[in-house]
Amino acid sequence: MTKFISVGKILNFHGVRGEAKVGFTKNQEDFILKLKKVFVQDGSEYKPLKVENVRINKNFAIFKFEGINSINDLIEYKGMLLFVEEATIRENLEDDEFLIDELVGLSIYDENDKKLGFVVGVSNNGASDLLSVKTNSKHICLVPFVQAIIREVSIKNKKIVINNLEGLLE
Repeated sequence: MTKFISVGKILNFHGVRGEAKVGFTKNQEDFILKLKKVFVQDGSEYKPLKVENVRINKNFAIFKFEGINSINDLIEYKGMLLFVEEATIRENLEDDEFLIDELVGLSIYDENDKKLGFVVGVSNNGASDLLSVKTNSKHICLVPFVQAIIREVSIKNKKIVINNLEGLLE
């Protein structure tokens, strides 16, 4: 079964020719510009939309979909999330990039292989991604997902090794 991942949301119209103003995650411009096909969810089904053109305008993407040529054609899609197949995302990941759902549940270890807790969520503060880590003492701590702290991520071994700086996990 194909898994779909949300990559944006149709916020509004752009002009009168059926272009859509789409919000998307910060720093994903290159990925958004490469999209040739997206999906919208219609009940339990995913309906494909062929991307005719996409460009970045300020902090938004402007999508032109094939067969949508007016505001009336686009109105049914306003407010809908745009999805891509998980395989499309995986093809575009760099070696040091991961899907959020792959990180949630991974155990956190220090460099001496001592288990410190596990990841319960991932968020972004604008500067970096943050791992929400539930420590062995049941506290939730935020750990910046940056090279100075994250030493190793092994999805296969369900493990993240961190540089446990003083005061990081308390």
